[in-house]
Amino acid sequence: MKRTAPKTQSITVSDVARVANVSKATAARVLGGYGVVSDTIRANVMAAAKALDYRPNELARSMTTGRSGIIGVVVGDIENPFFSLAVRGISDAARAAGFNVILANSGERIEAERAAVRLLIGKRVDGLIVTPSESRDISHLRDIHRSGRPLALLDRALPDLDVDTVTVDDRDIAMRATRILVDAGHSKIAYVTAVDAEGNEYRDLGQIYTSSVRERIDGFLKVCRDAGIDRPERHICLGATSPDETRKLADKLLSGPDRPTAILASDSLIALEIFKVMRQRGLRIPQDISLITFHDADWTSVTTPPITVVDQPVYALGKSVAELLIRRLKGEARPTERLILPTTIIERGSVGPPAAYKL
Repeated sequence: MKRTAPKTQSITVSDVARVANVSKATAARVLGGYGVVSDTIRANVMAAAKALDYRPNELARSMTTGRSGIIGVVVGDIENPFFSLAVRGISDAARAAGFNVILANSGERIEAERAAVRLLIGKRVDGLIVTPSESRDISHLRDIHRSGRPLALLDRALPDLDVDTVTVDDRDIAMRATRILVDAGHSKIAYVTAVDAEGNEYRDLGQIYTSSVRERIDGFLKVCRDAGIDRPERHICLGATSPDETRKLADKLLSGPDRPTAILASDSLIALEIFKVMRQRGLRIPQDISLITFHDADWTSVTTPPITVVDQPVYALGKSVAELLIRRLKGEARPTERLILPTTIIERGSVGPPAAYKL
């Protein structure tokens, strides 16, 4: 029995043009989505492409048109539900506008962020969305902006970089969350964050290079000091960079003689590990200790009691920043926009008055 040799040659634009009985240039315009052709010719070319199972060569198309149809995205931690949901918002907005997305993870490290940006530019992405891991070293982002390639920032603002940005008011929402704890009677309140620093000891805001975290700590300290709390910075805990590190930090925090009676966690991954340590130590929420976390993760509503959360509009953050970038990609000239989306607090059952305790 004679076997048919497998097809090794890919279908080209020329093949589609021949079947559609048009010039190669006309077929390229239809398949590349640029230029003007009649509806009849477009229908004939697309029918020929479907019949031949034509697959576009994205690199060749980008070299011809100067556009790849791809948006590059760099976020801090793709395992964090916050970023996962934000990227979903970006992807949905991009798909609706005919763009694809390439995602890169910086791990909140500036070296990895720079490498990811270089990689995405090498892939000829049309524009980039970045969550900056630092505010002190942004030369790579300045280079993107100077090159004319559209850039937008997600979740973290950089006042010295004039690009579209979508954030929430981190300082205000941290103040509101801290005020709930202060109004409940707490004066020993800990703020726990993944931001790392030498020795994991907080000294002042100058050592915090992530803009959103700096604003939250500033808001936290403002409310504590206004309430007359003595040295509130002593309970700022840095370095909750992984589940293991967070558990170690929480265990140390909850075993000391100056143990806090309430904790504000900077994200739901940190809060979950703190919650586990509380349970292991037999601490009841909120009878023995109160807890509030940023981000309304699924687990926070099914615990006993459910956890009070800062409910950020995460999906809307991603969708909005993508829409701003896409408007730039489509040639819309307008002033830089800095959108601040509203944030709410969902009060549940994890906050109560401080109770006396014995070590």
